[in-house]
Amino acid sequence: MLNAVKLGVDVYRPVGEGGRYDLILDLGSRLLRVQCKWAARYGNVVIIRCYSARRTAEGLVTRRYTTEEVDAFAAHSMDLDRCYLLPPELWANRRNVQLRLAPTLNNQARRVNWAEDFEFAARLRALGAVAQLGERPAGSREVTGSIPVGSTLF
Repeated sequence: MLNAVKLGVDVYRPVGEGGRYDLILDLGSRLLRVQCKWAARYGNVVIIRCYSARRTAEGLVTRRYTTEEVDAFAAHSMDLDRCYLLPPELWANRRNVQLRLAPTLNNQARRVNWAEDFEFAARLRALGAVAQLGERPAGSREVTGSIPVGSTLF
């Protein structure tokens, strides 16, 4: 959410529980249903798990996300302090997505998903959501809401 707000993108959260997406990004021309995940770093690879998991009486139940439920994945890596935005062609019908931070040991270049290609701001720009980063009228506040902070009941 923070990365999107910093870029001037409006962010909305579903009111109810049970939906398959965590937030909605308003890109102006369209709304993007986004599932948020942690991105774990293993050496020179960032791994994003593209499924949900819950424990039942029968054991662990996992369920993949579909393009009918979610439009994109946003993943944050605490180790790198970076956020990534993954389009459906990258995660549809896959359990995990691997993003490379450095070249492979055998110098493979084909079918490699480079982490820098999926950094959050770059992907939003590619979708046309962010015209110019930091472009705001002089004197305007960077982040505000219609209700003053601390005035809500919750």
